[in-house]
Amino acid sequence: MSNFDPNAILRGAQLTVVGALRALQNPGLFKYEHYRQAAIAVCAGILIRLLIALPILAVKTSLWALSFAVNFETATWDDKLVGGLDFIANSVLQVPFFLMSLTRYITPTLDHMFMDSLQWVDQTYVEKHKSEDPHTLRAMYYPNLRMYSTHGETSKQRAPKDAAWAFLFRFGRKAAISLVIYLLSHLPLVGRFVLPAASFYTLNNALGPLPASVIFGSGIFLPRRYLVVFLQSYFSSRSLMRELLEPYFSRIRFNKEQKRRWFRDREGLLFGFGVGFYIFLKIPLLGVLIYGVAEASTAYLITKITDPPPSPTDSDQFAESQTRWTNKHEFLRLPLANLDAHNADLDQMHKPSFEKPLRQGRQFS
Repeated sequence: MSNFDPNAILRGAQLTVVGALRALQNPGLFKYEHYRQAAIAVCAGILIRLLIALPILAVKTSLWALSFAVNFETATWDDKLVGGLDFIANSVLQVPFFLMSLTRYITPTLDHMFMDSLQWVDQTYVEKHKSEDPHTLRAMYYPNLRMYSTHGETSKQRAPKDAAWAFLFRFGRKAAISLVIYLLSHLPLVGRFVLPAASFYTLNNALGPLPASVIFGSGIFLPRRYLVVFLQSYFSSRSLMRELLEPYFSRIRFNKEQKRRWFRDREGLLFGFGVGFYIFLKIPLLGVLIYGVAEASTAYLITKITDPPPSPTDSDQFAESQTRWTNKHEFLRLPLANLDAHNADLDQMHKPSFEKPLRQGRQFS
């Protein structure tokens, strides 16, 4: 089965909806602290829209002032300029997505929301299967994961400022590449092949040469705007998933190669999950709030694509064991109404007793 199998993408999109519904049922998300953060998020959404609009407003003001000296009634370049700036800001440079992702490095609220939601997922799982034999149920995720440090070993700790700079470097690099490709696509003669070639190069490894070639061929005839939106949706959904999974990876320490294999083995489902939320994130003002829901939903996602973590003292080989999604085929074949059916192999897990995780889970506030 291909890692980018259509069934995996569809299951990821289904988990977008199921995870969001599960997250919104958590009463812990409606505490005072989260109401306060929600209000801040809405204000941040307004600020984001203003930051994007200011350069465009400045250009419009300049054009308006220039219109007293130059007749723009028969010209179309001014409208194209304003529209192009708006398109570059939102679809090429992904400014709203960048500013929403940056909030992770300013406040720990998203990390708390992930752990809060993971606790809720464990508790609702126990409640849903309370009439079944406890020994047939999966192990809990929250009790052990909360014992991991978010900075790893002391010798390898990275200050929040360094993490923020690393994020800014990653995003700046991607934005620069996107802008260069977009500008090169306007070159005469060869420009029309730039975006299709970028699409082929990007998707060849994920989809294979045949689907990538089809996209390359159709991209030659499609308008430039559609290809840009397609490519940025693909890249942004991948970046979104990496940011949403940061609370997990900040605790379970993978090296670079292990993390690459972890994402590669799950890339189809993660794309379906990420692109679903990416579409919702495009909603003005509410995008920042939806980012919080996406983070809460990722806690539910983790319980479907990873094994329950052992205690930190027994975690030496755990990261390596997770690079391969062991229950992929079983999970992708499950009907939507029965997503909890596949249980972890408890003989392989360091599973605490059935009652103990629930009591430990209630200690989190």
